[in-house]
Amino acid sequence: MRLLTIGAFAHAAGLTPKALRIYDDSGLLPPAAVDPHSGYRYYAPEQLDRARLIAALRRAGMPLAEIRTVCGLPPAVAAEALTAWWRRVSADTAARGRTVALLVGQLTERNTTMSETTFRYAVRCETGAVRDSNEDTAYASGTLLAVADGVRGPGGAAAGAAAVDALRSLEPAGDLLAALGDAVTRADRAVRAQATEADQPASTLTAIARRGTRLALVHVGDTRAYLLRSGELSRLTQDHTYVQTLVDQGRLTPAEAGAHPQRALLARALGAGVDVEADLALRTALPGDRYLLCSDGLSAVVDPAALHDALTGADEPETAVGRLIDLAYAAGAPDNIACVVADLVTT
Repeated sequence: MRLLTIGAFAHAAGLTPKALRIYDDSGLLPPAAVDPHSGYRYYAPEQLDRARLIAALRRAGMPLAEIRTVCGLPPAVAAEALTAWWRRVSADTAARGRTVALLVGQLTERNTTMSETTFRYAVRCETGAVRDSNEDTAYASGTLLAVADGVRGPGGAAAGAAAVDALRSLEPAGDLLAALGDAVTRADRAVRAQATEADQPASTLTAIARRGTRLALVHVGDTRAYLLRSGELSRLTQDHTYVQTLVDQGRLTPAEAGAHPQRALLARALGAGVDVEADLALRTALPGDRYLLCSDGLSAVVDPAALHDALTGADEPETAVGRLIDLAYAAGAPDNIACVVADLVTT
């Protein structure tokens, strides 16, 4: 049997002689032969596949103990084991990422306390050019931003207002995300309380609660939140609509969804279904951030590029809000328009 020296085998396998010695000592890849006098290791060419697999798994970060298990399995079973291991690693990485983000926020707050930052904001809520009533609600303060869009009949306006009112009593202390989650439950109850035998209204809700530079975001429905940071506009929410579900499933493109006749059909809303199902997230804000919260009366008719230009081209939130409302009217303003623009500033 032709054998390769440790140096030649290492080169062919893409490993180092040092790594091969470690794999030998751990029993993972023993050499085919060892010179009894010099202790020099020799490897068979048939060992190259195993060596290359070990090298690849090590590059992926798999511990030696798990590599030993995977290498002892048939290929199909090994592939399943590798997939399961990667799922665990991905979940652990995501959990670590959340922990790091929380720590970053806590450390940031030590330098920028709640008394040193606030929202500077502007709010507009317009009926639009077509509607004869306004079911949208918009609200802002130094610690809370919120928009809601009431739906399902004449009680929609009261439902949206009730949803936002339930958040106004939010105390941004302690666990901010838990406090906002409790407030959403109250908002859901408040919307359901508007129901009558003839009318069962519902409401969307998107809100940001602030404590220092820590933000808690809640979202249900198709109202939206955007962040303008360092000149880049990013969307913070995902629409809970029927057509967005089709996009997520790959059955519609985003362009097709925008023109779909059922694009406003909600998949989630306050007051709808058995229990409220809202998205909750924690974020770290930076002084200079600009936030936009709006109803679909703006986002459905004004494209992201125009939103970006309006937000970046205005020095003050009031100017930005005015430009956004003008854009909605220029597009026909077929729906009510709720709009909040807020800058995080130091005081």
